[in-house]
Amino acid sequence: MINKKSLWFLTLFSLILVLSIYYITMPQELFLTNNSNHQEQKETTKATIEESDTLSAMRVTLDQERQEEIEKLQKEMEEKDISDDEKNNHFEKIKYLTELSSKEEDLENKIKKELKITCFIKIENNNISVTTNEKKDSPTLANNIMRLIQEEYDEPMYITVTFQS
Repeated sequence: MINKKSLWFLTLFSLILVLSIYYITMPQELFLTNNSNHQEQKETTKATIEESDTLSAMRVTLDQERQEEIEKLQKEMEEKDISDDEKNNHFEKIKYLTELSSKEEDLENKIKKELKITCFIKIENNNISVTTNEKKDSPTLANNIMRLIQEEYDEPMYITVTFQS
Protein backbone atom coordinates (compact mmCIF):
# COMPACT_ATOMS: atom_id res chain seq x y z
CA MET A 1 0.00 0.00 0.00
CA ILE A 2 1.26 3.48 -0.88
CA ASN A 3 1.55 5.91 1.98
CA LYS A 4 1.01 9.65 1.74
CA LYS A 5 4.69 10.55 1.43
CA SER A 6 5.18 8.20 -1.47
CA LEU A 7 2.07 9.46 -3.19
CA TRP A 8 3.19 13.09 -2.82
CA PHE A 9 6.66 12.22 -4.06
CA LEU A 10 5.29 10.47 -7.13
CA THR A 11 2.89 13.33 -7.85
CA LEU A 12 5.56 16.02 -7.55
CA PHE A 13 8.10 13.96 -9.47
CA SER A 14 5.68 13.41 -12.34
CA LEU A 15 4.86 17.12 -12.40
CA ILE A 16 8.55 18.02 -12.56
CA LEU A 17 9.07 15.46 -15.28
CA VAL A 18 6.22 16.84 -17.41
CA LEU A 19 7.43 20.42 -16.98
CA SER A 20 10.99 19.41 -17.88
CA ILE A 21 9.84 17.70 -21.04
CA TYR A 22 7.76 20.73 -21.93
CA TYR A 23 10.75 23.02 -21.37
CA ILE A 24 13.03 20.85 -23.50
CA THR A 25 10.59 20.65 -26.39
CA MET A 26 9.88 24.40 -26.50
CA PRO A 27 10.98 26.13 -29.71
CA GLN A 28 14.39 27.82 -29.45
CA GLU A 29 13.01 31.08 -30.89
CA LEU A 30 11.41 31.83 -27.54
CA PHE A 31 14.83 31.91 -25.89
CA LEU A 32 16.51 34.05 -28.54
CA THR A 33 15.13 37.50 -27.74
CA ASN A 34 16.80 40.76 -28.55
CA ASN A 35 17.55 42.41 -25.22
CA SER A 36 17.08 45.96 -26.53
CA ASN A 37 13.71 45.00 -27.96
CA HIS A 38 12.75 43.65 -24.55
CA GLN A 39 13.83 46.90 -22.85
CA GLU A 40 11.67 48.99 -25.21
CA GLN A 41 8.65 46.85 -24.46
CA LYS A 42 9.35 47.14 -20.75
CA GLU A 43 9.40 50.95 -20.87
CA THR A 44 6.14 51.28 -22.79
CA THR A 45 4.20 48.87 -20.61
CA LYS A 46 2.13 50.55 -17.92
CA ALA A 47 0.28 48.89 -15.10
CA THR A 48 -3.42 49.59 -14.99
CA ILE A 49 -5.71 48.41 -12.27
CA GLU A 50 -9.33 47.97 -13.17
CA GLU A 51 -12.25 47.75 -10.81
CA SER A 52 -12.81 44.09 -11.63
CA ASP A 53 -9.21 43.41 -10.56
CA THR A 54 -9.97 44.64 -7.05
CA LEU A 55 -13.09 42.50 -6.93
CA SER A 56 -11.04 39.52 -8.06
CA ALA A 57 -8.44 40.26 -5.40
CA MET A 58 -11.16 40.39 -2.76
CA ARG A 59 -12.49 37.03 -3.96
CA VAL A 60 -9.03 35.44 -3.95
CA THR A 61 -8.32 36.73 -0.44
CA LEU A 62 -11.59 35.35 0.90
CA ASP A 63 -11.01 32.00 -0.83
CA GLN A 64 -7.52 31.77 0.66
CA GLU A 65 -8.80 32.52 4.16
CA ARG A 66 -11.47 29.86 3.87
CA GLN A 67 -9.07 27.33 2.37
CA GLU A 68 -6.65 27.87 5.26
CA GLU A 69 -9.46 27.35 7.74
CA ILE A 70 -10.57 24.17 5.96
CA GLU A 71 -7.00 22.83 5.97
CA LYS A 72 -6.69 23.62 9.68
CA LEU A 73 -9.92 21.75 10.41
CA GLN A 74 -8.79 18.79 8.31
CA LYS A 75 -5.49 18.59 10.20
CA GLU A 76 -7.36 18.65 13.49
CA MET A 77 -9.62 15.86 12.24
CA GLU A 78 -6.58 13.68 11.50
CA GLU A 79 -5.36 13.84 15.10
CA LYS A 80 -5.80 10.64 17.05
CA ASP A 81 -6.92 12.16 20.33
CA ILE A 82 -9.94 13.97 18.89
CA SER A 83 -13.41 12.67 19.73
CA ASP A 84 -15.99 11.61 17.18
CA ASP A 85 -18.23 14.55 18.09
CA GLU A 86 -15.42 17.00 17.44
CA LYS A 87 -14.68 15.30 14.12
CA ASN A 88 -18.34 15.62 13.17
CA ASN A 89 -18.33 19.30 14.16
CA HIS A 90 -15.21 19.92 12.05
CA PHE A 91 -16.73 18.07 9.13
CA GLU A 92 -19.95 20.09 9.38
CA LYS A 93 -17.97 23.33 9.50
CA ILE A 94 -16.00 22.31 6.39
CA LYS A 95 -19.27 21.47 4.66
CA TYR A 96 -20.75 24.83 5.73
CA LEU A 97 -17.74 26.78 4.41
CA THR A 98 -17.91 24.96 1.09
CA GLU A 99 -21.65 25.60 0.75
CA LEU A 100 -21.11 29.24 1.69
CA SER A 101 -18.57 29.73 -1.09
CA SER A 102 -20.86 28.12 -3.61
CA LYS A 103 -23.83 30.24 -2.46
CA GLU A 104 -21.76 33.42 -2.84
CA GLU A 105 -20.72 32.39 -6.33
CA ASP A 106 -24.33 31.59 -7.29
CA LEU A 107 -25.50 35.00 -6.06
CA GLU A 108 -22.70 36.76 -7.96
CA ASN A 109 -23.65 34.92 -11.14
CA LYS A 110 -27.34 35.74 -10.65
CA ILE A 111 -26.58 39.45 -10.26
CA LYS A 112 -24.24 39.37 -13.24
CA LYS A 113 -26.88 37.62 -15.36
CA GLU A 114 -29.89 39.71 -14.39
CA LEU A 115 -28.37 43.16 -13.72
CA LYS A 116 -25.30 42.92 -15.98
CA ILE A 117 -22.86 44.07 -13.29
CA THR A 118 -19.94 42.34 -11.63
CA CYS A 119 -19.77 42.21 -7.88
CA PHE A 120 -18.16 40.53 -4.89
CA ILE A 121 -20.37 38.95 -2.24
CA LYS A 122 -19.35 37.89 1.26
CA ILE A 123 -21.77 36.07 3.54
CA GLU A 124 -21.26 35.99 7.31
CA ASN A 125 -24.16 34.54 9.29
CA ASN A 126 -27.18 36.76 8.42
CA ASN A 127 -25.01 39.56 7.03
CA ILE A 128 -24.39 39.77 3.31
CA SER A 129 -22.06 42.43 1.97
CA VAL A 130 -22.04 43.21 -1.73
CA THR A 131 -19.28 45.25 -3.36
CA THR A 132 -19.83 46.29 -6.96
CA ASN A 133 -17.57 48.07 -9.42
CA GLU A 134 -20.23 50.54 -10.49
CA LYS A 135 -18.87 54.07 -10.09
CA LYS A 136 -22.19 55.80 -9.64
CA ASP A 137 -24.08 55.28 -6.40
CA SER A 138 -27.59 54.31 -7.39
CA PRO A 139 -30.28 53.66 -4.77
CA THR A 140 -32.37 51.88 -7.40
CA LEU A 141 -29.53 49.54 -8.32
CA ALA A 142 -28.76 48.85 -4.65
CA ASN A 143 -32.44 48.08 -4.05
CA ASN A 144 -32.54 45.71 -7.03
CA ILE A 145 -29.43 43.89 -5.77
CA MET A 146 -30.96 43.54 -2.30
CA ARG A 147 -34.20 42.16 -3.71
CA LEU A 148 -32.40 39.63 -5.92
CA ILE A 149 -30.41 38.36 -2.95
CA GLN A 150 -33.34 38.30 -0.53
CA GLU A 151 -35.34 36.17 -3.00
CA GLU A 152 -32.91 33.34 -2.28
CA TYR A 153 -33.59 33.31 1.48
CA ASP A 154 -36.68 32.62 3.55
CA GLU A 155 -35.57 34.61 6.60
CA PRO A 156 -34.67 38.30 6.39
CA MET A 157 -30.99 38.98 5.72
CA TYR A 158 -28.99 42.12 6.49
CA ILE A 159 -27.69 43.14 3.08
CA THR A 160 -25.27 46.01 2.48
CA VAL A 161 -24.30 47.24 -0.98
CA THR A 162 -21.07 49.20 -1.51
CA PHE A 163 -20.20 51.00 -4.73
CA GLN A 164 -16.52 51.28 -5.59
CA SER A 165 -15.33 54.48 -7.15
